[in-house]
Amino acid sequence: MNNRSVYVAATCPYSGKSLISLGILQMVMRRTPNIGYFRPIIDDLDDGIKDNHIETMISFFNLNQNYEDAYAFTKSEIIDLQNSGRLNEAYDGIIQKYKALEDRFDFVLIDGTDISAGSTSLEYDLNVIIAKSLNIPVVLVVKDSFKNSHDLAKNISLELNNFLKKDNKVIAVIVNKCDKDIEEVITKSKKRIGDSVLLSIIPNDKPLSFPTLKEVSDVLGAKVLHGSENLNRPINKFMIGGMLLSQFINYVEEDCVVILPGDRSDLIIGTLLSNLSNFKRISGIILTAGISPDSSIMKMIDGSSVNMPIMLVDIGTFEAATAINNIRSTIYPENTAKIKRNIDLFEQYVDIPELDKRISSFKIEGITPRMFQYNLLKEAKAAHKHIVLPEGGDERILHAASMLADDEIVKITILGKPEEIIQKVNQLGLNWNTDLISILDNTENDKLNEYVDTLFELRKDKGMEHAQAKDLMLDASYFGTMMVYKGDADGMVSGAQNTTAHTIRPALQFVKTKPGIKTVSSVFFMLLQDRVLVYGDCAIVPNPTYEQLADIAISAAGTAKDFGIEPKIAMLSYSSGYSGAGVDVDKVRKATELVKSLRPDLLIEGPIQYDAAVVPSVGNSKMPGSLVAGKANVLIFPDLNTGNNTYKAVQRESGGLALGPVLQGLKKPINDLSRGAKIEDIYNTVVITAIQAANNN
Repeated sequence: MNNRSVYVAATCPYSGKSLISLGILQMVMRRTPNIGYFRPIIDDLDDGIKDNHIETMISFFNLNQNYEDAYAFTKSEIIDLQNSGRLNEAYDGIIQKYKALEDRFDFVLIDGTDISAGSTSLEYDLNVIIAKSLNIPVVLVVKDSFKNSHDLAKNISLELNNFLKKDNKVIAVIVNKCDKDIEEVITKSKKRIGDSVLLSIIPNDKPLSFPTLKEVSDVLGAKVLHGSENLNRPINKFMIGGMLLSQFINYVEEDCVVILPGDRSDLIIGTLLSNLSNFKRISGIILTAGISPDSSIMKMIDGSSVNMPIMLVDIGTFEAATAINNIRSTIYPENTAKIKRNIDLFEQYVDIPELDKRISSFKIEGITPRMFQYNLLKEAKAAHKHIVLPEGGDERILHAASMLADDEIVKITILGKPEEIIQKVNQLGLNWNTDLISILDNTENDKLNEYVDTLFELRKDKGMEHAQAKDLMLDASYFGTMMVYKGDADGMVSGAQNTTAHTIRPALQFVKTKPGIKTVSSVFFMLLQDRVLVYGDCAIVPNPTYEQLADIAISAAGTAKDFGIEPKIAMLSYSSGYSGAGVDVDKVRKATELVKSLRPDLLIEGPIQYDAAVVPSVGNSKMPGSLVAGKANVLIFPDLNTGNNTYKAVQRESGGLALGPVLQGLKKPINDLSRGAKIEDIYNTVVITAIQAANNN
């Protein structure tokens, strides 16, 4: 899938990241007018104040989006979530906001969090994690604040590697505000980072670093006495005036702002005359100490044709100069001259065709764990399937049902005695949405006789008697499975109290397997730190034959594809390729060949060792030229002993999340729970079952 977004990330405070964002939006808009803008995290602002970056982007580029859609959290909200151990909620919220924009626009620019002076490592880490979670290419912005080109090149390499080692896809590094020889910086940097990323150097443009008079007025609370319509004039320098007029007028520079004591009428008039005579164009005057010019002077100023801004601040001259020096210039919607200057600078020093090519041709491979979970909920909610839960006496089932209904993910039928279940629901204090949750007593209802007759007809050739069919149908697992078989429910989840065999047996007896599949097996979705892998079989088939292994691989590939993962299958063994021999290796080799003959469309490699399957460097070394080695995402274990122990070891040691087991091969979705399943496990399994049901349609 080709990319539709880019993430702009700063690596230090005051990097001038807005220049890069403006330039990229201008570049992309030439080919894609339907553009969205997103800032995951913004600074805390007073009530009624909006983020300048968002306001500027929406206004200048006339973007078709609301302000509220353009950000997810404020920094204080993020800190509160971190302090309460709920930072995952922030990532989920960011993904949700971003995906909403992605659905609406052809391209979305994500402006990473600003890194403030004295900030904690959290702000830096957030950029790394958010970019990775969204699985989109990154443009790094590095500020030149180093003594020499050697140190700058070293920092470029360091910052790039910080993102790359977290498996981020960096396509460009742009050095901003550079005071050094550009060619020298490029030469030294490329020796360290090579040509894998686009490197651009933008020189320091001093006028861009100066605040406008509007910014000075806002920060210092100045009173504008004259020329309020020209507060966005370009500024080249701030200068203090305290000398004689004859010396002062030769001292000032073009486009400077002069800071004067309010009682120096001679300097005020001299500055006005300088502009009137076109001697030197001065951009504005800041009067200090709260001293306003005499009324006669103000009449003279107001009657002149000079619209030079004049503003009054209450603090002294030295204090004003110090305060102004500490103001960091930003962009805002009204200052179109500065916005255009930013864009011009970007287009002058960045290889626009190459950057545009790298963004537009970037292909997203794989899926991140957070995006996978987001997609699960989105797809299940859209499908709105009906899932039956036969173990109504289990509190975990009731908790999960309540959460699923609250989130409006599925319609649920719980099997059990209604009065007993409602009593337990009330004791637990659960929300209970009766529009989405129904309770059915499988021992006494209108469907019982119909289901008994159906089971008898399906199994009478196997020797089943009608009385036996009735006894079986009083069992909640049989009843729930029959609901799915008859189309009265779309899927079933069981196993919190029942064994795997008890859950699967009814399905094997009358739901049966899909055409061409003889083996019911399982997979786990392994949500690791940086990827999602599919493990099979880790729960059902103890010692599969090579034919069963082939079945498991084909089913696992289908399951992966149903959940947005393009399958690259690794048939695991203790040797790779033809380096080993033995009964176990031969079984895997024969299974691989069988899959290739049955499904030549699938990418598969085997036998192959685990490290060669998932680590690119090892895969390239052991099996060069393989389309799967080092890139596998569906891993098929040779037996249940290996698979079950491996998934548990990886889950525990990596801190990842294992979703499953997900049963595969059946005509309709029936899924098994571990008897130690947590509420979250039940919730996730129901979500997965709903998606399986949707894919069966």
